[in-house]
Amino acid sequence: TEKELKKLGFMAEVYELGLKNKQLHLVDLVQSEKALKPAAVEIEGYVSDINFSDEGDKLLVKTQPTALIDDKYMKSQWHVMDVASQKITTSFKTEGKLGAAEFSYEGDYVAILGAEDKHDPATGRLYLANAKTGEIEEWIPNFMGHIGDFEWANRRNTLNFVANVGAESFVGQIKVGSNKYKKIVKEGKLIASNLSVSDSDKTIVLRGNTDKHPNEVFMLRGKNTKRLSDSNDWLNDKRFAKQENISFKARDGVEIGGVLIYPLDYQEGKRYPLIMAVHGGPESHDKDGWLTSYSDPGQMGAARGYAVFYPNYRGSTGKGVDYSKLGQGDYAGKEFDDLVDMKNHLVEMGLVDSKRVGITGGSYGGYASAWGATKLTEHFAASVMFVGVTNQLSKFGTTDISNEMYLVHARSYPWEKWQWYLERSPIYWAGQSETPLLIMHGKDDPRVHPAQSMELYRYMKVQGKDVRLVYYPGEGHGNRKVAAQYDYSIRLMRWMDNYLIDGKKTMPTYEIDHAANLKAAKEAKK
Repeated sequence: TEKELKKLGFMAEVYELGLKNKQLHLVDLVQSEKALKPAAVEIEGYVSDINFSDEGDKLLVKTQPTALIDDKYMKSQWHVMDVASQKITTSFKTEGKLGAAEFSYEGDYVAILGAEDKHDPATGRLYLANAKTGEIEEWIPNFMGHIGDFEWANRRNTLNFVANVGAESFVGQIKVGSNKYKKIVKEGKLIASNLSVSDSDKTIVLRGNTDKHPNEVFMLRGKNTKRLSDSNDWLNDKRFAKQENISFKARDGVEIGGVLIYPLDYQEGKRYPLIMAVHGGPESHDKDGWLTSYSDPGQMGAARGYAVFYPNYRGSTGKGVDYSKLGQGDYAGKEFDDLVDMKNHLVEMGLVDSKRVGITGGSYGGYASAWGATKLTEHFAASVMFVGVTNQLSKFGTTDISNEMYLVHARSYPWEKWQWYLERSPIYWAGQSETPLLIMHGKDDPRVHPAQSMELYRYMKVQGKDVRLVYYPGEGHGNRKVAAQYDYSIRLMRWMDNYLIDGKKTMPTYEIDHAANLKAAKEAKK
């Protein structure tokens, strides 16, 4: 048997071959008196998602050629399966990234979240498809934002959806047969997600956050919006720093901006240290809602006297497909020049001390942080890089999304532009770095190989630069365990405090007395 062979030492792995497809199984729950026996359904490829029609006679099935993540990102397709015959009756022709799909209440139509084309970096386009013929069309053409979530009404052919526009969101409704939508919750009230519609269609429940609290449950009924949960009631008596969305022109005239959190006790005319927290993707954007997490300083940084800025640089989502493509074929080019323009804007506002600016971020934001510590070293006094890219040449050969990198980011292969790939890599500029750099990475990251962090660490270490590398065993592309998140947060803020507030010239100690910290936390609760 396979187990016995492993005991004998036969454990060779052939990379990316022999992967098992995830199968679809059906079971009849009505026949509850009999033992439940799920039956496998023969469907070609790897089944990644399903969604039943209201009547249960049809099933939406999402497939991809193999179990590879790259196939999930770039080669997924939705199909309609007849449950009785277990045969595919319709397939929808789409290209590029693909999100959720759902039948209308009578099963005649299917709403699909997808991409405009294979080069669209995000699933922000809303499509309406005919469930019988497979005919599909974009439902809201040229929408200058990104659709984030949707759910059909249960008694009519109306779709409820969440749209992200700029740094805000709204909840809208659109009817079959029309490209026009109406807003039922306008921008500025909350950052919405995860819709759920009642059977009567009179009530919608969703998640929402604001600059004063993380996600909570909200109920929409008519024109009224009511908050139902209070999961973090300890925040209710806390003071919060002022937060606002700002926008301005980059050096070449492109509109850029982001969300600014002022220092908690901000005084006009006084200059403050800045932490620039750069989002990943870059097919993402920061919204004007709750922005504090283990890896984002947010209100925590503001309470310690920092201005904290979340830049939505070109290539970010929320402003339509064309805007989200502006950084393609230009790794670390104008997209990261935007970061310097944003810093300069905050300095010109009279808010920020230009000599005390730090940069941090994860994934593509980690790439920005590494670029800020090397190529743009004169602009940043401290940098904290998380699961970031440091060598675009080796990144392509070690990531699990190389096809996605080619189609929606680089738009070229390394062998076509070898020198360009090299010069858009932070390691190429490591020799000129004067920025203290803290590097942190999940030791089991499949997306950005942990060796990316090792490369830049070694390039700077041999020069005697202020650099430190922290690996988190068992973590991947972002920390999931609470202890790893807590450790990360402490190291991030200690690094920034050391250089931007305390003004020290040497690195802080690498040790953290977690036992003492946990003991103090327990005593504080007594």
